[in-house]
Amino acid sequence: MQNSCNTTYVEGRLDMTNDDDLAAARLLLRRMGISPSELIDFEQRVTCMSLRQLVSTVSAVVPVGSRRVFAPYWRKALKVWPDAQVGEISFADVVWFIQHAKETAVVRRTSRGGHYAAEHAYAAMRCLFRYAVGNRLLSPWEDPTAEVIKPKRLASNRRALQPELVEEIVEVASTTGNDPHLDALLMRTHIETAARRGGALALRLRDLDPDQCQVFLRQKGGSSHWQPVSRTLMTGFQEHAYVRGARDPDDGVLRYHNGRPLSARRYDNLWSRVGEYVPTVRSQGVTTHWLRHTTLTWVERAYGYGVAMAYAGHAAATGGLSHGVTAVYVKADIYDVATALAELTGEEHPLALVPPTWRADAVPESTPETEIASIGAGAPALVG
Repeated sequence: MQNSCNTTYVEGRLDMTNDDDLAAARLLLRRMGISPSELIDFEQRVTCMSLRQLVSTVSAVVPVGSRRVFAPYWRKALKVWPDAQVGEISFADVVWFIQHAKETAVVRRTSRGGHYAAEHAYAAMRCLFRYAVGNRLLSPWEDPTAEVIKPKRLASNRRALQPELVEEIVEVASTTGNDPHLDALLMRTHIETAARRGGALALRLRDLDPDQCQVFLRQKGGSSHWQPVSRTLMTGFQEHAYVRGARDPDDGVLRYHNGRPLSARRYDNLWSRVGEYVPTVRSQGVTTHWLRHTTLTWVERAYGYGVAMAYAGHAAATGGLSHGVTAVYVKADIYDVATALAELTGEEHPLALVPPTWRADAVPESTPETEIASIGAGAPALVG
């Protein structure tokens, strides 16, 4: 069978284009959603988009959390390439930039040689160029980040804290500083709920269910779930919010003395202050997330992996599928979580399957300043 061909001369050489090849190319372009005219003006569209414009555009559409993490690295990139066009950034440029971010990272208590900065710089650049490809400012094969190797994540150095250390931290937090009541409330919140910092900061009045002693937590990656809390903590939330001016259902629960909603800065100051009194906190970079590790480790040891996963909110976020096949079969519910909480706090809970084996009111009374945080000084679950 004879194939039809188009024969032309291009710069002195014979060029034979098979009609079947042209048809295949057209079909491929249609499947990719690309028109021939887009191929013609592709270079023009790339050169008219600067890196600065790309950063501005992407910054406006990404989630707030992503913008907060990536913005410092986008600003750093614009300092390095203030006048660059999108198509001018190369693979080598991106590799260099990640290393540059690592070497110039701000040294903090939790720093690990700039490794976290390298991870975030990589993610920030990937975010930019994924958008560029998705909006056809670049073709997939021209994405300079596509072949860049993601920095390997270091194993976390966080771990469950020793009972005596938890007690010491709670004591310092609830008896020092300019707002001991607030800091005591924060400590009890994170020890009881194992919530991340963002979950506590996002609490609103409408998220409190005093009848069933639950709070609605919004956490990492858009996950959310109802978390049982003790009657003591629920009362603490309500009184704290009311005294400090929260009235509207959408008002934040945790607030400063002047009524302003709490910010993440309070946590930074809190742990910096605790580190002045507790050397281990300062030297190991202990933060709120270590309390999450502490509580979840106890729950896992006492009640099993399924309950710990539900207590952490992982089951609600992923259905258990990312935690192994077995997790599907050992899925726990809110009643299991409430039972573990009751044992942790020594207080009966309306959703608990069984009452606690010890009672919090049997623990010697604490001072008014430490009453709300007494879980850390009295619960045998954490302090033996």
